[in-house]
Amino acid sequence: MAERLIYLPLGGAGEIGMNAYVYGYGEPGRERLILVDLGVTFGDMDSAPGIDLIMADMGWLEDNRDRLEAIFITHGHEDHVGALGLLYGRLKVPVYARRFTGTLARMKMEEAGQPTDKLRIVAPRPEIVHAGPFDVQFVPLSHSIPESSALIIDTPAGRVVHTGDFKLDGTPVVGEPFDPMLFHEIANERPVKVLACDSTNVFSPNPGRSEAMLANPLLDFVVAQKQMVVATTFASNVARLKTLADAGIAAGRQICLLGRAMRKMVTAAIETGVLTSFPDVIGPEQAAELPRNKVMLIVTGSQGERRAASMQLSMGRYLGLELKEGDSFLFSSRTIPGNERPVIRIMNNLSRRGVDVFDADDGFYHVSGHANRPDLQAVHDLLKPEILIPMHGEHMHLREHAALGQAKGIATAIATNGTMLDLTGATPRVVDDVATGRLYLDGTVLIGAMDGIVRDRIRMALNGHATVSIIIDENDEPLPDAWVETMGLAQQGRAGVPLARHLESELAEFLDRVDARTVMDDKKLDEAIRKITRNVAMEEIGKKPEVKVIISRLAAD
Repeated sequence: MAERLIYLPLGGAGEIGMNAYVYGYGEPGRERLILVDLGVTFGDMDSAPGIDLIMADMGWLEDNRDRLEAIFITHGHEDHVGALGLLYGRLKVPVYARRFTGTLARMKMEEAGQPTDKLRIVAPRPEIVHAGPFDVQFVPLSHSIPESSALIIDTPAGRVVHTGDFKLDGTPVVGEPFDPMLFHEIANERPVKVLACDSTNVFSPNPGRSEAMLANPLLDFVVAQKQMVVATTFASNVARLKTLADAGIAAGRQICLLGRAMRKMVTAAIETGVLTSFPDVIGPEQAAELPRNKVMLIVTGSQGERRAASMQLSMGRYLGLELKEGDSFLFSSRTIPGNERPVIRIMNNLSRRGVDVFDADDGFYHVSGHANRPDLQAVHDLLKPEILIPMHGEHMHLREHAALGQAKGIATAIATNGTMLDLTGATPRVVDDVATGRLYLDGTVLIGAMDGIVRDRIRMALNGHATVSIIIDENDEPLPDAWVETMGLAQQGRAGVPLARHLESELAEFLDRVDARTVMDDKKLDEAIRKITRNVAMEEIGKKPEVKVIISRLAAD
C-alpha cells in the first residue's frame, strides 16, 4: 500500500486558539505521527460558564499514541503551549522547543505535576530533530513573543513549512527579526511542497508595522500624562513590556509590574537571554508611597480577565494602589474577538473613577503580531509552495487565505478541525473526517464537552432550578406534603403567593390522587413530579426550571 503524507488539525483551524496540528507519514492508518503545538483558549460566561480553559480533545491521538513520535512547540503563547501540562500525561512522548519556549513549557508541566525528563531544548536551524520519518528544524521568525519559530518538516513526500504565528518585522525590539534571505534559502534548498500558514490577519489590507515604531508614540504618551499612568498589554509580549518600561523611565517615572504572569515572563526572558536588559522595577508598596506623577504601572488583564490586575484596579484598591480622577490608563493591545464585553466593563469602571482611558484603535500604541494580507502574499512568493493550507483562523479567515493562494495558482484546501488531508499528490485531498471535540478545565478537573456538565450549568443559568422532596411511608403511601426549594427563580408568580408554596400546593394535590402503580415506580413518579413542577412554574413565572426530585422511602419495621 502506498505511503502518504497527512495533515490533521485537532484545534486551531476554524477558530482562533487551542492550536493542535497533526502530521503523519506512512501507510494509511499506520502513519507515524507528530503533533505541532498543544494550546488552550479561554472560556466565557455565555458558552462555557465557570470554565477557565478550553483545549482540543486528544481522544483520536490517545487512541493512536503508539504511533506518535513527538510534540513540537512553535512558541510560548497560551494558545500554543497552554495545554501541555494538562494533557501531557495522556501522550507521554518527547517534547521539543527552543530555550525560552521550553522554559515556559517546563513551568506548565511542573505546575501540573508532570515529569519533564522528555522535554528537549533545541537550537534553531541547522539543528535537526529526527522523529520517525520526519526531520524537523526550528526557523526563527518574528512575532509578539520571543523565539517564535516556523518548522521545516522534511518528509519522504516533500518539504512542509509550518509557519506557526508570525509577522514580517525586521526590528522587533526583543527576539529575532524576520529574515527573508533565510526563507529564500529554505525554498531553494528543497522545493516547498506544503506551506501551512497563519491566517489571522488575512483581511488587514496594509503591510504590518514594526514593533520598533511604537517607541516614540509611547514615550510621547507617557510624557504627556500629569498623574499616574497605567498600561496593560499581553504578558507574553516581552518587547512591548520593555518598550513601555523604557518609556516610563525616560519620562522620569519608576516602573511597577502587577500580575504574576507578567513578572514570570520577564524573569524567563532574562534567564534565557532573550531579554538582555529591563529597567529596575519597584513593588506596589513603594509605588503607593511615591507621587502619582512619578509612577507607571504595567499590568496584566488586557483582555478583561476577571482576576487580573486591570479588572481589580478598575473596581477599587488593589495591593494598596488606587486609581483616581486624572490618572491615565492605556490599552497597548488589541481586544481579541469575544473579549469585548469584559474590556468595555473595565473601561466603564475606570471612567466612573474619572480615569482617562486610551486604546490602541488609532494604531499609535499597538502593532499586531500577525502577518497582514500583503505580508502573506510576500511569503507565498518567497516560498513558492506547491500546496497552501491555511491554518490559525476562523473559517472566514481560512477561506479568504485559500482564495489568496488560488489567485496565484497554488493548490489549496480548507481543513477545519477533524478534516484529514492527504498532501502526497499535487493537490490536497480530504481522506477522512475525525471526530474532534473540546476538553474543559473546570476548576482543577478536566471534563469533556459531551459530559453534560456545562450544558446543565447553562440550563440552570437560563431557567433556574427547583428541588422537590417527597416521602413515601412504609406502606408505600406518599405523605401528603411536598417540600420545594428554588434557586434563580422569581419568588412570587401570577397567583400572588410565594412560588415555592404554590408548587407545594399543586404537588400535594397530585400526591393525594396519584395511583399506586406510579408510586411504586421511582422513574414514573420522578417524571410526573418534574412535569407538574415545570408546567406550574411556566404558568406562574414564564420559566421551566431544571428540576431535581428527591424520593425518600421509609422502611417497614
